[in-house]
Amino acid sequence: MPSLFASYLRVYEPLTAFDRDRQLFWRRYVQEGRAVAPVDGPVRQRTAVIEALGVGWTRLPDLPEEAYVLEADDTLLICPWNLRVRIAEAALSARDGVPPVLADAFVPPVLAGQAKAVVEDWRSGARVLEHGVPRLHEQISTWGVPLRWFVFVEPEERELTIRPDRRVLRYRTEISKARRRASRALSVLRKSVGDAPITEAVEEGARWLEEFHPRSVVELDYGGLVDLLSDEALAADDSPELVAAGLAALSRGDGEAATAAYEKLVARWRAIQLLERCN
Repeated sequence: MPSLFASYLRVYEPLTAFDRDRQLFWRRYVQEGRAVAPVDGPVRQRTAVIEALGVGWTRLPDLPEEAYVLEADDTLLICPWNLRVRIAEAALSARDGVPPVLADAFVPPVLAGQAKAVVEDWRSGARVLEHGVPRLHEQISTWGVPLRWFVFVEPEERELTIRPDRRVLRYRTEISKARRRASRALSVLRKSVGDAPITEAVEEGARWLEEFHPRSVVELDYGGLVDLLSDEALAADDSPELVAAGLAALSRGDGEAATAAYEKLVARWRAIQLLERCN
C-alpha cells in the first residue's frame, strides 16, 4: 500500500501509567515481538479498520490491541493505538451537523449508540483513575504538520534518516519539556494576541499533554509526508526554529519579525497541503 500523507503527534507512556492487567498485557506483547514500527503502523491501522468494518458501518467492530513501543534506559514506553475509541469518535463526528435522515444513513442509530457508550466510558475520569483506561495517545494530521505541534519540540531533538530504503524525520522529547514549552508559548500568545485561534490551539494541545504520565515521551513524526519532500528539503527543514523565532519576536513586541516567521511557515506547509488537490 502507498504511504499515508499524514503526520503524527504521539505520547509514549511508561508501563506504570497502566493498571496491572494492562502492564502484563503490554509486557507479553513486547516479549512476543508484536510491537509495530511507526513507519508501518499507519497502513496496518487502515487495513485493520477496513477489514473490521467490512462493507458498511453496521456495528462497532472489535479491533486488535496494538501499540508502538519505545525502550529507553531499560524502561518500556507504550503508545497504544486505541482504534476502537478513535472509530467511535469518528462515527459520532460523522453525525454532527447532519440532518437526522442523512446521519442515520451514514451511521446507523445502533452503531451511534455503541459509539456513544464507548466514548463515554473512555471519558469517565473515575475509570481512568481506578482502572488505567488509556487516553488517546496519537493525534493525526493529513497533508501537513499543525504549526502548534512545533511548540513542543526543539531543533536538537530532531532525528533524520535519509536512505533509499528508509526516510524518517521526527522529534522526540520528554513530556516535561514539552509541557514547559507549551506553557511559555501560551504566556506569550495570551499577552500578544489574546484569545486568537492559535492561542486556543496551543492551549488545547497543552491540556492534552497534561493527561499523561510525567515520565512520558512526546514524538512528532512527519510520517508519510517525507515522501512529499526531497532529501534537501528534509535536511533543511527548520519549522521548529521558525516557530520559536516567531514567539521570541512576539515576546519582545517585534510584530514585523513575528509576521515574517509565520508567513514563511504558512507558505511552506501550504505548498504541501495544495498537493492534496493534485492527488
